[in-house]
Amino acid sequence: MRLYPKLTALIALLLALVLAGCEQPRLTPIPPDGTLLAFGDSLTQGVGADPDDSYPAVLARLSGRTVINAGVSGEVTADGRARFGALIAQEQPDLVLLLEGGNDILRNLDPAQTQANLAAMIEQAQVQGVPVVLIGVPRKALFSDVAPLYRALAETYQLVFVETLIADLLRTPAYKADPIHFNREGYRALAEALHEVLVREGAL
Repeated sequence: MRLYPKLTALIALLLALVLAGCEQPRLTPIPPDGTLLAFGDSLTQGVGADPDDSYPAVLARLSGRTVINAGVSGEVTADGRARFGALIAQEQPDLVLLLEGGNDILRNLDPAQTQANLAAMIEQAQVQGVPVVLIGVPRKALFSDVAPLYRALAETYQLVFVETLIADLLRTPAYKADPIHFNREGYRALAEALHEVLVREGAL
């Protein structure tokens, strides 16, 4: 009789392993002639490094796909929201990488409004059938984790969410050109990590 609890535990463990192994990629494969839209502010534009070393440029080389750099340095989410819909309609990308909101956080703007602006962008993309990969931005504090609004958005819209990458890279001095921007090595690390996410989730 003492074997039954152990047997039950073993079955539960095996079932968990099987279910983990059956987890399906969440993104549709992007064809070789497909396009990714990297949307955001200075971290997308590549401030702190040459344009050819920005993360979209490096990601394009890694993925073999066209990656449009739609980063605008200093942009807040209200301005991003204003240009996002037209850009999606114009470029018709296969996927959006959304890294926006850092300037809202630095300027102490209302987090609820930041969340609403990002939600509007996500909805605009999803209405067009374009999947969004959300990249979290840390709170305005030394060695901080991602701002909670990003996790809430990822859960609400069931997004592929890159939660701690930006915060982790910003904790590495060798990756930084200044306190809030990456250097060449930092942008390469960012692009390589995002490439791994896209491969794991089935986009590449």
